[in-house]
Amino acid sequence: MSEFEVFRLERRGEVAVLWLNRPEKLNAMAPVFFRELPAVLDAAAASGAGAIVLTGAGRAFSAGGDIASFVELADLARCRRHLRSVYDAFWSVERAELPVIGAVNGIAFGGGTELALACDIVLASDQARFAFKEAAVGLMPGYGIVRGPEVIGRAWTRWLSFTGDEIDAEQAVAIGLAQRVVPHDRLLDEAVALGERIAANPPFAVRAAKSFVNADTHGRALADSIEATALLFSTDDHRAKVAAFLNR
Repeated sequence: MSEFEVFRLERRGEVAVLWLNRPEKLNAMAPVFFRELPAVLDAAAASGAGAIVLTGAGRAFSAGGDIASFVELADLARCRRHLRSVYDAFWSVERAELPVIGAVNGIAFGGGTELALACDIVLASDQARFAFKEAAVGLMPGYGIVRGPEVIGRAWTRWLSFTGDEIDAEQAVAIGLAQRVVPHDRLLDEAVALGERIAANPPFAVRAAKSFVNADTHGRALADSIEATALLFSTDDHRAKVAAFLNR
């Protein structure tokens, strides 16, 4: 049930399970990821499901942006176009017709944590780890900088984005990034069961609640974040860190 390059979509009862399906790369987010995510969310809704579970194939939820693709962002215009597709993709999770449950099965670094921030509810495996790793390559988590304060507060957004520190599933629950820690081998079953409970409710009520909770509060902040992150892509620090990563 999939026509996508980096996603796999399947039905489990009333729930659409959406797999990030690039396990050999720890589900790293290449440009195709951001192009396909809004479309696969629409496909899940069109399938007649009542909720979506978003999880990762293999041992990672997502290691974040595919650093190898960063070398293609050679000028500000390309950076701006890329970042708009990134933010539109994450925002499409917030704006999706159906509730999206993140089932974080392993590492969620950089864009992986940002994707978790976009989800309506997050269940975390006891093996999950979260981090904003962007500072290590001279960047900031552009979507996370905007969405993070709404979900985990300004203080934790600052801590994670300034340091690149990793936190475990228990800490993620404590700061509001996840709502529950689940034993790793039960994660998907628990997430699907939660999706089934949601899908059993009248759909218009659930969708109305989602639309009001996720009403656009980003305003000018998204545009400002795109511009600031695009400028960071053009710095010598960023280019040196990417080269070091690729040559290690």
